[in-house]
Amino acid sequence: MKREGHNLIVILGPTASGKTGMAARLAKDLGSEVISADSRQVYRGMDLGTGKDLSEFLVDGVKIPYHLIDIADTGHEFNLFEYQKMFYRSFSDISGRGIIPIMAGGTGLYLEAVVKDYRMLEVPEDPALRGELQKMDMDAMRDRLFKSNPALHNTTDTQDRDRLILAIEIAEHSKTHEFIEEVEHPRINPFTIGIRWERNVLRDRITERLKKRIDMGMVEEVRNLHNQGVSWERLDSFGLEYRYVSRYLQGKMDFDEMFRQMNTRIHQFSKRQMTWFRRMERRGIVIHWMDNADYDSIKRLVEKEVE
Repeated sequence: MKREGHNLIVILGPTASGKTGMAARLAKDLGSEVISADSRQVYRGMDLGTGKDLSEFLVDGVKIPYHLIDIADTGHEFNLFEYQKMFYRSFSDISGRGIIPIMAGGTGLYLEAVVKDYRMLEVPEDPALRGELQKMDMDAMRDRLFKSNPALHNTTDTQDRDRLILAIEIAEHSKTHEFIEEVEHPRINPFTIGIRWERNVLRDRITERLKKRIDMGMVEEVRNLHNQGVSWERLDSFGLEYRYVSRYLQGKMDFDEMFRQMNTRIHQFSKRQMTWFRRMERRGIVIHWMDNADYDSIKRLVEKEVE
């Protein structure tokens, strides 16, 4: 490795930006493997609704190894600590074979937990506490956190709702439980690439992708999940596609309303992703932005900076 000794390539971007396809092509050309950073693609059976297109991992007839996809049942509350622990395991395995892994995804919390090296305790998710916190505003949640942990020094946890909920969960669990040793953190020096499009182009890509997934059977996927025992409440908790298809299947809205609502929410989600990425930059993470998923430019940049 040259210069800064990068030992991880990160490709991030909003939904429908083409990041997974870019990561798979790059993995094929570099002889690498892809580690997913998607909070819903960890679940088995949730394919079309999460945009889990595994065919993207077949590039020019070459099967690209991928990790942290299809690793949990829908009934399991997969969490950030679990993700980070499993990421480090995959990273160490791939790196130990002399390969620089490629991390690809759009879940900002998962990406940041790795590139900013979050230090966390293994705390079981508390659905009752989370339900209570979801009803509170940010100021009330900050007060609760500081009461639970007056010695708090990492105030970045107080600026984002997801991180704030996690911090409260850890602080309140720690008051009544013994300290649990943290996961061993390997040294990671990432080289991060972001894929972006003009807003109107990305909007069209999102809408066309949603239509395609519906045509491929996304409604049937959600129906099958429910028939296999996944409750409507659990499907609703996955948000976006699963929430609105579930409501359609329950007769709470018609097909056209389902599509409109789903399309709008996915566009809003895409904007929130970009807001998260910009915040990552403000926190010191260097993101090399590439326009329009230009693969040749991405490959040249990586070859120059990483190999």
